[in-house]
This record gives sequence, C-alpha cells and structure tokens, in this order.
Amino acid sequence: MHTNKRIAITGGAGFLGSHLCERLIRDGHEVLCIDNFFTGAKLNIIHLLDNPRFELIRHDVTFPLYIEVDEIYNLACPASPIHYQHDPVQTTKTSVHGAINMLGLAKRIKAKIFQASTSEVYGDPEIHPQPESYWGNVNPTGIRSCYDEGKRCAETLFFDYHRQHRLRIKVARIFNTYGPRMHPNDGRVVSNFIVQALQDKPITVYGEGNQTRSFCYVDDLIEVFVRLMGSPDDFTGPVNTGNPGEFTILELAQKVIQMTNSKSTISFATLPSDDPKQRQPDITLAREKLGWEPKITLEQGLRPTIDYFAEILK
Repeated sequence: MHTNKRIAITGGAGFLGSHLCERLIRDGHEVLCIDNFFTGAKLNIIHLLDNPRFELIRHDVTFPLYIEVDEIYNLACPASPIHYQHDPVQTTKTSVHGAINMLGLAKRIKAKIFQASTSEVYGDPEIHPQPESYWGNVNPTGIRSCYDEGKRCAETLFFDYHRQHRLRIKVARIFNTYGPRMHPNDGRVVSNFIVQALQDKPITVYGEGNQTRSFCYVDDLIEVFVRLMGSPDDFTGPVNTGNPGEFTILELAQKVIQMTNSKSTISFATLPSDDPKQRQPDITLAREKLGWEPKITLEQGLRPTIDYFAEILK
C-alpha cells in the first residue's frame, strides 16, 4: 500500500530541490518547500505554486523551524564555490546550524531525515575512485573549507543523532550533477561552458584541462535520493551518488562547443587553489543496496540542459 506522506525539503527552490519537489508531488506526496532564496529561485518552483499538494515557506535553516512532517530532505546550502565563498561564515552556519535545527526537528516529530552531503568531504582525494570508507584529504583552513568542513561536520551530527537518539537517517554524498535549473552564474563547469558557448565567448578551462570530473544528470540523482529514503532503516549510508563515467574538462568543453554549434574557442587559465584533480564516485554500494545506477549519458543530459540555458539567456 503506497501511503502519501508530508515531506519537507530544505533548499527546495534550488537546482536539486526543485526537481525533488516535482518528483515527490508526482509520486503523490504533499511537499513543503523551505528556502531563503539565497541561491534558490522562485522561478524554479513557480509552476508548482498552484498545486494543492505544494506549499512554500520562506525560511533560513540556521533558525529553528516548527512544522509537522513525515520525512525531511535537508538540501539547504549554497553548493558552488562562487556562492559558498561569497559568505563563508554563513555557509558553515547553514551546514552546521542547519543540520542541528533539522535534526532537532526530526527528533521531536520522529521523522526520517536525509542529508545531502557531498563528494567534497573527500577533499583532494589520494584514492581513486573514492569509496565511502575513504576518510578524505581535506584542507581545514582553505578557501573551500567552509563548505567541505561544514558538510563533514553535518555528517558527524547526523551519525551522532542516529547513535544517541536512534534517529532514522540517510546520508548521500553527491558528486557533480547538472541539468535544467542550474544557476547560470554558479561558476560550475557545465553551466559555465554552456553559457559561454551559447554566447560564442571563449570557454575558460583551468590548468591544461586534464583534471577529470564525473557528471550525473539530475533525474538520475533524484531517483537515487528517493530510493535511499525508501531503503530499510538499518541502511544509513553514507552512499556515493553520482555517475562513474569520467571525462576530462577539455573533453567536456569540446562536447559543449560541438552540441551548441558554437564559435567559441578555448582559453586556458591558472588552476584555482585546492581544486581537486580527479573526481569519480565508486557507486558499488548504491548498486548493491539500492539497485541504482545512472542511465542517462552525458550527451542525452546535455541536450535538455543546453535547451534550458538557451531559453533563459534569450
């Protein structure tokens, strides 16, 4: 018997959050979208506002929230370097205070809670690809630390609440994800390249473009979120979620130029500080425990993403 739940999503107006809102509404649930619009946008969820199963609350998770729900997805946090370095103190607060507030809420109302963690907990990895058992190689005082250490601390809190208060938790470590509704100015490689290519501007590649990334299309990622949340309580994660297909940054730039029929050339720039050389998830655990693996190829996912950016850049 499929029961309809009342589900809260913090960061619900963001890139991933808005896709998750849609999916859960489509699955028949009531969705409470919580966002302070620091990086989220009303435009991402405007088409849901008239839906009787959708509700929007403007709220910053660094302050407590009193609601009644069955499940909580905690996605609130700026996730691109440009946004999380803009106000690094607030970024750490969002991860840490936000986790404390949402865990406290989940404990009070006996809700199951999901944490959107990140591959950045692995830092600049010395092991490749990264399994969940790897503890990471993170700089605690660098310019990315507000995000990396904030997310690591949030994981600590989730597991301590689980051990100390028997809270039902799920922790997903998200690797590079792309798709429609990415922020056009978030400085991420897929959105950067597409925006530059559509405007026939030079495409900025850092270093020599040999660093690798793995790109997961948003629909694949949302599918694993839902499967993880629905998995047995004794499976908490952390579980890597992402696409193990690995591409160099240069390959991505060339593919985007080709798919947009762009006149862009490639311009090389200095590599930023603490930029990981490789990123590739080991998704053995997700395959075994959740029967999940990405289905959408880079080319299949880039098409709707390019169409989205072409539309908003008009």
